[in-house]
Amino acid sequence: MIRRSIAPRRDWQALVEAEGLVWHSAEGQPYWDESACYIFTAAQVAEIEAASAELYRLFLAAGQAVVDSDRLLDRFAIPRPFHAAIRAAWEAEPPALNIGRFDLGYDGRTPPKLFEFNGDTPTALLEAAVVQWTWKEAVFPGAGQCNALHEALIAKWADIAPCLPGPVHVAHVEDDAGEDSVTAAYLRDTARAAGVETLPLLIEAIGWDHDRRCFVDEAERPITACWKLYPWEWLAQEAFAPMLLDSLERGTLWMEPVWKMLWSNKAILPILWEMFPDHPNLLPASFAIPSGDAVAKPLLSREGANVSIRRGGAILAERDGEYGDEGYVYQALYPLPEPVPGCFPVIGSWMVDGAPVGIGIREDGLITGNTARFVPHIVEG
Repeated sequence: MIRRSIAPRRDWQALVEAEGLVWHSAEGQPYWDESACYIFTAAQVAEIEAASAELYRLFLAAGQAVVDSDRLLDRFAIPRPFHAAIRAAWEAEPPALNIGRFDLGYDGRTPPKLFEFNGDTPTALLEAAVVQWTWKEAVFPGAGQCNALHEALIAKWADIAPCLPGPVHVAHVEDDAGEDSVTAAYLRDTARAAGVETLPLLIEAIGWDHDRRCFVDEAERPITACWKLYPWEWLAQEAFAPMLLDSLERGTLWMEPVWKMLWSNKAILPILWEMFPDHPNLLPASFAIPSGDAVAKPLLSREGANVSIRRGGAILAERDGEYGDEGYVYQALYPLPEPVPGCFPVIGSWMVDGAPVGIGIREDGLITGNTARFVPHIVEG
């Protein structure tokens, strides 16, 4: 795995905007950063894909263990009223894209290590599936890329299309940066390519019809199927959570399924380590503060918020935020490669319905946050 500095395309901003990536810069710096690229060998890509498939197998086993235990569901800070809904969805396997992104540490020489799994609301989707592919075709047309994400999404939409109760509302929050809007728009594009009708919807515009006992959009149309870019753990704390449970019982299709809140919760990390100790793709993790170097992660933290790195009894790096009251887990510190000073890459390995379908690389400091740079990659040799 080699990082190479290259010249960006002269009109790169206009090129990526034309593909829908309007959120290509943050705080005056490129978010989409094509001034460098990562070069992998085919053997390294095969190792990442094999590790991702293996991790998915482990998550299935760990998910079953949590579903079977009220004690563990409580430990995940999941409200008791949602326990039955999670169990029902886990057993029923309602139609879903089942998208997820494993965040991995990898140095190209030793086995990839799991940091966490965003199995509910993963972003950086358009840039991984489309933007880095067209960049490769323009800059390195003879090279390969670990990227079948776009095709996999369309194929999965086509697979579940006969099971959908009607048009799928695609919901997200109204974000100033446009990151969520871009992701939702791209998901609608892939659905359209598969012949699935979708409707745009803002989360804050969702209403509840008391007479019909269903959620409705701004035009008072019933929401029978909804793909939402909004975490389940947030939904479970909203004032309309009882109506949400009612809608689940009455057959409203919420995508991704409610059990996905298990896999995006950092509490899954100690469960995995307890079930599969010393697994080559896992890092030691626990609910108790360890004696050695570790990364402290709130159970429900997003984009690095409230994460701290502890080395030699001192805090080496930390980020502020609004998480932590729900509890922490502690994961052994992994020495990320540092190809240039202050630059630490994290591999995002994309999964669709349990299969590895592509990777994306984000660079940041020691803690990967919302302003991390997305750097494209190619495969040679």
